[in-house]
Amino acid sequence: MSVDQELVDAAIELARRRFAGRDGSGAAALRLADGTILTSTAPNPPNIAVSLCHETGAICEAYKLDRDVVASVCVSAADEGGGYWVLAPCGVCQERLFAYGPDVAVAVPEPADPRRWRSLLLRDVQPHWFARVFPDDVWPYRPEEIEPTR
Repeated sequence: MSVDQELVDAAIELARRRFAGRDGSGAAALRLADGTILTSTAPNPPNIAVSLCHETGAICEAYKLDRDVVASVCVSAADEGGGYWVLAPCGVCQERLFAYGPDVAVAVPEPADPRRWRSLLLRDVQPHWFARVFPDDVWPYRPEEIEPTR
């Protein structure tokens, strides 16, 4: 399942509702395998080193519900009156989403206009992802199936 306008709109709606009239708003939306949409946003702590990505809350909610994520989008307010830009998932969020397999769809901005976007699979966003060297790994990755290292 790819990222679609409904998912992008869900993220924008949360950002507008939560941060009405404020600059720098952003939010994320994830689609679960059954079509459910989870949204989240992140606090802006005084120490930026402890910041979280907007996707983090929804990823944790999907994990809590033991549900598979199939698509993800993150948005950030553009300049005043400029709408919202789509942000590709950062490297940390790519790792978080890879827990659901390389076929999770993510939105990435078009280089000429970040208000426009397209849907790519994680495997295409990260063609050289480190875990590709482990051919015996089963997707989706399930941490409970991995023996702990000591």
